[in-house]
Amino acid sequence: MESFHTLMLMTFSLMSLKFHESYAQSIIKSDHVLDLLIRDHTFKSLDKNFKTGIPQSVELPSNLSGIKVDTVRFRCGSLTRYGAKLKEFHIGIGVTIHPCIERVMLIRQSIEYNNWSSIYYANYNDLSKYQLVSPIVGILAYNADDDSNSSSNPFQLGIEAGEKLITIDFNNASNFNNKEENGIKVKPLCASFEGNGIMTLAKTKPLATFVCVAKRHGHFGLVVESLQQEDDEYRKPIRLSQWKVAVGSTIGGALGAFLIGLLLIAMLVRVKKRSRMVEMERRAYEEEALQVSMVGHVRAPTAPGTRTTPTLEQHDYITRHPH
Repeated sequence: MESFHTLMLMTFSLMSLKFHESYAQSIIKSDHVLDLLIRDHTFKSLDKNFKTGIPQSVELPSNLSGIKVDTVRFRCGSLTRYGAKLKEFHIGIGVTIHPCIERVMLIRQSIEYNNWSSIYYANYNDLSKYQLVSPIVGILAYNADDDSNSSSNPFQLGIEAGEKLITIDFNNASNFNNKEENGIKVKPLCASFEGNGIMTLAKTKPLATFVCVAKRHGHFGLVVESLQQEDDEYRKPIRLSQWKVAVGSTIGGALGAFLIGLLLIAMLVRVKKRSRMVEMERRAYEEEALQVSMVGHVRAPTAPGTRTTPTLEQHDYITRHPH
């Protein structure tokens, strides 16, 4: 009985967890809102004695499962002079943080492609043509001065790369294996999600298939062209523009009317010719029966001679006409 109650409790907990996840995803409709939630939870969960330069993992609530967050705090000058490394991100020397007074908080997030990435598919139209083969990772910077730890709305800072670019290494995160199509190796593309539904694509580094470079902060991922999209494009019927359809319909209609007209004319000519032949046959039959002949300029029927010529008897002639 106790095991039954335990099983029921575990089932209820799992159902509740799934409900909270689906409910959270239905509310969060944009990547920007998700960034704000992660930022607020990160700042609230940090200890006041959080040390500068030491990365720390952040545990998110259950309704944000599938997202991993790490954070580290730097002095602005130190980050510019030495750069930094946080998980797959490597910030090169000479980076510029603006505006920054004293300290900056870097928040790294990793969004599983099978879970929260649907937000990106919904807000970035071009992404529907591609398939994610890595988590979507992001690096964002916020003001982290001493008086901002208790602030409920720390403002975001900008990160601009200097001579050394920002690199993102997906070697330990990508589930994509190199494959070949027609003897050519297919390499994934680096996708940068700029916000406002704008996505830019670039090739990975020549000597590192799963390494991307960036010039500023943001969200990044690896994509390949969707095979399903290619199949759909192959199977999808060709859609002609409206003016082409209109011109084609007009020409087709005119040609059809012309052919129908020719057919009607041919039928009329054939009927008229047949009527003439019937009339000629009828007249020929009547002429043969009545023996029509010309009397002046008029055709008139004549009857054949059927009577015998009368003969005079000789004795009557001699008697009446003596010599």
